[in-house]
Amino acid sequence: MAKATKKKAAAPKKAAAPKVAKPAKAPSQKEVLMEKYVADLKEKVGEARPDMALLEGAVKACGPAIYKSDSATVAATQKDELERIKKTFIAKKLGVADAAKADAAIAEAIEKYGRSVRAKHRPVVYYLIAKALRKGAALK
Repeated sequence: MAKATKKKAAAPKKAAAPKVAKPAKAPSQKEVLMEKYVADLKEKVGEARPDMALLEGAVKACGPAIYKSDSATVAATQKDELERIKKTFIAKKLGVADAAKADAAIAEAIEKYGRSVRAKHRPVVYYLIAKALRKGAALK
């Protein structure tokens, strides 16, 4: 004889808990700095629409220097600082060996940024130098 088995009735399903929106993630330190650089390009340099890929490349070229207060800015009045930019950034990263072109690009970048601006952010200066030399592709 076969036993008759009774199936238990399924328990009623509970209502799904309401989904709680996750709190907004705080911007990273790099994102905050990028906003500063874009603001400088718009306000101090006068670029209405900065090339974000080029700016990102300039930030990458600076490396961790953007996070240190002393190396995050360029001292445009110090000759050794400008020579360092010429050797490490223009010659190595952009591949421009002509010293006259490098000096002209640095001077143009400083003039565009404004000589009166004391805190010239390094990535913005690198951005302006790359644009002056038409070497943006080397940073992108």
